[in-house]
Amino acid sequence: MTSSSTTHTPAHTAVITGGGTGIGRAVGTLLVDRGWSVRALGLDADPDLPASIEFARCDVSDAEALAAAVDDLGPVGALVTCAAVLRDDEWVPASFDRVLEINVTGVLAVAELLRGRLAEGGGSIVNFASMWSYFGSLGSPAYAASKGAIVSLTRSQAVAYATEGIRSNAVAPGWIRTPMSRRAQDDAERFERISSRIPLGRWGEAEDVARAIGFLVSPDAAYITGTVLNVDGGYSVG
Repeated sequence: MTSSSTTHTPAHTAVITGGGTGIGRAVGTLLVDRGWSVRALGLDADPDLPASIEFARCDVSDAEALAAAVDDLGPVGALVTCAAVLRDDEWVPASFDRVLEINVTGVLAVAELLRGRLAEGGGSIVNFASMWSYFGSLGSPAYAASKGAIVSLTRSQAVAYATEGIRSNAVAPGWIRTPMSRRAQDDAERFERISSRIPLGRWGEAEDVARAIGFLVSPDAAYITGTVLNVDGGYSVG
């Protein structure tokens, strides 16, 4: 039986960008199981996405499309910003800019769009930082820079939104079995090298991150804001 501290009525609404696949889907599934109504936003959704997760197809970097996708919502209890991209040509300035537009500006935009409804709902925000917030990346400089920026943005939101009763935190996933990490998973040598460095001895699952987010949006985290929670099996300290 779910404890009362993490149970919410269906009227308690969560918005999840990138909520149709991967970690976003896992977050939506967990919150639905805990009594939340979930609106997932993004361009991609798994064919077997549960019907209990309401999916609205939109480009989260398109302000008009984003506004239309949430126009009918009332108070919002949680905003989880999973949507992010990686590109193969991130050393090219135009590509670098596009990654930051989606991964950083898009996060700011959706939070500002829902700010009033988050205040009405006594809501909280969970952004997605990353282990790459702390490490340099040879092939993905824009992604790493964007995730470093998310740490600072989260802390700025925590300060700016506090008087409205809105908390803002972030999770920093490590190596998680998702489509985004498929290339590393499929390289047997690289997979083993990564696994050997993780103190807990395994890659994470999307559900590991979802449970951390479930805590951060729950009343149990009512006095936590401006925090970045590493969900990496100890990779960042190993």
